[in-house]
Amino acid sequence: MFQRIKSDIKSVFERDPAARNTFDVLTTYPGLHAILFYRLTHWLWNKGLKWLARFISGLARWFTGIEIHPAAKIGNRFFIDHGMGVVIGETAEIGDDCTLYHGVTLGGVSTKEGKRHPTLGNRVVVGAGAKVLGPLLIGDDVRIGSNAVVLKSVENDRTVVGVPGRVIEPDESSLSSRHKEMADKIGFDAYGVTASMKDPVEKAIYSLLDHIQGQDEQLAKLNVAIQKLGCKDTSVNLSSLEDVVLEPSDPEQMAHIKASNKTE
Repeated sequence: MFQRIKSDIKSVFERDPAARNTFDVLTTYPGLHAILFYRLTHWLWNKGLKWLARFISGLARWFTGIEIHPAAKIGNRFFIDHGMGVVIGETAEIGDDCTLYHGVTLGGVSTKEGKRHPTLGNRVVVGAGAKVLGPLLIGDDVRIGSNAVVLKSVENDRTVVGVPGRVIEPDESSLSSRHKEMADKIGFDAYGVTASMKDPVEKAIYSLLDHIQGQDEQLAKLNVAIQKLGCKDTSVNLSSLEDVVLEPSDPEQMAHIKASNKTE
């Protein structure tokens, strides 16, 4: 147990550049305090002293603002940054080198006994305010964005954002590569997401928009062919698609309506 505590303290320095020295970390980091309380209460729980474990766990919650059930299973080098409002349920399991930010809930969606809470693999980062609910399996190296609500299991090395949580495609750009190199260097991605990551809902909307514009082009060509056969012009004035663009100042988003302007 003491070796785990030493690794927990070391992980603070590895993942928080604000950590200055061991005394500072031991006296001012509520996330570390909560983990130290948990290591004690988990040991008591396994020894059959369950009431005492729950009582001390309640004191820890009052002292740190973080609730970790003594029966939860947490691996080595666990780090809770900021910490206020974190809840980890009874049957939750957390692998090694995981990071949770404030407001995270690893909760259950059932009142029945048995496995009710999620299992996190190794090196998982859960951003501020995110909720992972139910007996899900979150794979290794998964990043869960801030305020996401995850209701389904997630495969290894994926990033999840939104409500409900959706897996976003990896960004292969050079900027994303630099982010990954930095994450590999320091051991985690702070808050689980970066500004360069694509919103899956936005991606779906613009995929539909591109498809609609392709259909418009085909219909325009078909109308020209019909007129050449001597039939009446059947074209109609269509409304502009510019209102669909979420951020008109973004050239990448405006590019989606170029085809529409050509066919109008």
